[in-house]
Amino acid sequence: MNEAIRQDVKKACEVMQKGGIILYPTDTIWGIGCDATNAEAVKRVYDIKKRADSKAMLVLVDSSVKVDFYVRDVPAVAWDLIDYATKPLTIIYDGARNLAENLLAEDGSVGIRVTGEAFSKELCFRFRKAIVSTSANISGQPSPANFSEISEEIKQAVDYIVGYRQDEVGHPKPSGIIKLGKGGEVKIIRE
Repeated sequence: MNEAIRQDVKKACEVMQKGGIILYPTDTIWGIGCDATNAEAVKRVYDIKKRADSKAMLVLVDSSVKVDFYVRDVPAVAWDLIDYATKPLTIIYDGARNLAENLLAEDGSVGIRVTGEAFSKELCFRFRKAIVSTSANISGQPSPANFSEISEEIKQAVDYIVGYRQDEVGHPKPSGIIKLGKGGEVKIIRE
């Protein structure tokens, strides 16, 4: 990891530790992020997106070990899904814990994705807490495929914009989404 990227990670972590909001590349699309345990920061993300806080947002972690910390009772099938996923996979778990209350769905569930992408993985590792990851758009507008498609309104609203990967022009796909219910029930929400 080069020095510029290391500095980007350091600065993004400092901003989030103070309750700030970042704009950053993930294993899928660019995301708006903050400390997932800070309810005030989470509220700011909802405000930036003009999104009702009854709609939950997902979080990123750098390792499957961290899932246990944020979910009361991880179903055994989750470990296989994480291990064998060939593309980014968000899993919605019941019984979320140790996260800001306003981040969770009304039923107390939360979507968690273990990122394998170098930058977001390092960011989660260095921050040592789950990081909110929600598409960098106003609610109801199309999700930007790359940095150049993010609106000025979003860019102006955040406290720090990561420099890494701003010039990429690909069209990454959103993650797959699976909801795990009690008793190992698996429901595919988005492939």
